[in-house]
Amino acid sequence: MVAALRQNQPLARLAALAMIGFSATIPPKAADWPGWRGPSRNGISTETRLNWTWPSTGPKALWGSSVGKGYSSLAVAAGRVYTMGNSNNVDTILCLDAGSGQVIWKHSYDCPLDPLSYEGGPSSTPAVDHHRLYTLSKSGHLFCLDTENGSVIWTRKFEAPPATPADYKVWWGFAGSPLVTSNHLVLAIGAAGLALDKQTGKTIWDNGPGRPGYSSPLPFQIGDQSGYLFLSGHELVGTDAPTGKVLWKIPWRTTWDQNAPDAIVADGKLFVATGHGVGCALFDLASGSPTQLWRNKNLRPELSTGVLWQNHIFGFDQKRLTCIDLKTGEKKWTVEDTSQGSLILADSKLIVLQETGELLVAQANPEAYQPLAKAKILEGRCWSTPTLAAGHLYARSALGDLVCLDLN
Repeated sequence: MVAALRQNQPLARLAALAMIGFSATIPPKAADWPGWRGPSRNGISTETRLNWTWPSTGPKALWGSSVGKGYSSLAVAAGRVYTMGNSNNVDTILCLDAGSGQVIWKHSYDCPLDPLSYEGGPSSTPAVDHHRLYTLSKSGHLFCLDTENGSVIWTRKFEAPPATPADYKVWWGFAGSPLVTSNHLVLAIGAAGLALDKQTGKTIWDNGPGRPGYSSPLPFQIGDQSGYLFLSGHELVGTDAPTGKVLWKIPWRTTWDQNAPDAIVADGKLFVATGHGVGCALFDLASGSPTQLWRNKNLRPELSTGVLWQNHIFGFDQKRLTCIDLKTGEKKWTVEDTSQGSLILADSKLIVLQETGELLVAQANPEAYQPLAKAKILEGRCWSTPTLAAGHLYARSALGDLVCLDLN
């Protein structure tokens, strides 16, 4: 039956797989992907020996599910998958069995879909921390849930930034995914973020109202300085981790106030890239005050964050998959026939989900573009970053069709 389903269109296959309840075994001590962009928040998996040889229909589909409209990616931990979706102006946080796709629990609350030039629904990705799950809706509903049964441990509600025309043009809601550290729950709320006690939800520090971007907070360490990085609506902000004190700001404003991709910090350097007329730049943070090393328009991602691998950035220059040299900003190669999408990296391979629903795998080679496999796995718009855990690749569409593929 599964073989026959693989010859059909992806959406029909998803529905049928969900009905037959295909069960897969999750290996013991399976690698987890507990939140946005993986365990190190860099889009890179440590898994190896994956299967990159597929038939034209793609990797084996283990199960499919419908999770509601939205762009929330997937968190995977301890054999469970977590994501968010919206149906009839109700958000639902779902916990699914990673092996079968069966719903273990769900938590719902009223929240407007708010489609505005896109399908609407939640954009933030859940974060798992031991037995707790943290989620943020586009309207500012923050939940801390028990991963065992979905019961609410604590909750808070944040309001949208003031709608002053001088500050921004359009507001698409909160999109930054929660960052969990040893003590903090860090959120892209306001222009320079805030930190809560992750156990109680009480505010530790708050830099006040302002225009957040659509990117997610990022921790960084430069010498003795530990901090959090926020790409807000109009600038890049570095804050002190314990106190939230703003350390520095870099102006960074797009034509649509759409700072969506995350910045990347490595070896004392800060890389940032966005679309809508801006481009990319590299800054040196060693002195404590950012010093620009180069700036150009060789990488202009409108939505997704690239990955740093072997001193090169692999990402999207608008709709074209591209590789640039981190040190110099030089463009190494670009692919003209790709569509806008998102990507992660595993086993020295780029795993790309194009917005058309095509899954593309290529060697992460800075010298030349080397495609290895390609298959259509979903219908409809696909902007959500895929997730890899225990050899299983999870991908979803904006309409809420979720598929689990076997790369073992």
